[in-house]
Amino acid sequence: MTLTAVSGLIDAISYLGLGHVFTANMTGNVVVIGFAIAGAPGFSVLGSLVSLAAFLTGAVIAGRLEDVMRRRPPSSWLRHILCVEAVLLAISTAVAFTTDHAMHPLIALTALAMGLRNGTVRKLAVPDVTTTVLTLTLTGLASDSTWAGGTNPRAGRRLASVLAMLAGALGGAVLVLHVGLGWPLLLSTLGTAVAALLLPRRSSSD
Repeated sequence: MTLTAVSGLIDAISYLGLGHVFTANMTGNVVVIGFAIAGAPGFSVLGSLVSLAAFLTGAVIAGRLEDVMRRRPPSSWLRHILCVEAVLLAISTAVAFTTDHAMHPLIALTALAMGLRNGTVRKLAVPDVTTTVLTLTLTGLASDSTWAGGTNPRAGRRLASVLAMLAGALGGAVLVLHVGLGWPLLLSTLGTAVAALLLPRRSSSD
């Protein structure tokens, strides 16, 4: 849930502060590319392509690391990836605090971090916890509800994911609009580091 909140932060940073580009949510980013190609004002084909390319690079790296990391417990595997993500976000934070003219490097760094994490989370396959996309989570929440004749499996987890993303996006938007990019990026870095620290060293479920 901490990582899901960080995703909300990152998309608030990228969409509101980096030229209407998504760097965590690639569904939105593909749609933005379509808007930009159509000539809609305020959208960038280049920025969106940089984001997509960096995200896919991160996902490819995550896939290549699977053979090595599969020999480790899942918590250890995820912790190592989150440490790399935190480093990438820390570099982004330093860049944001030192220059106002680094839009594309910031897009690339944050999208690379999100691709690496998303590729890893997909391999770990925790039900209803993708950390970056809520479409299937919301679909499951509705289609498995008692209103639809279902039994509400994992309803608490699904609702928590939605609220975590909302909280991250809200906090990120407030910070971007009032203090710039550096502080929300720092918060994203700290959130990822906290998530890494919260992972158990060993557990029976591993």
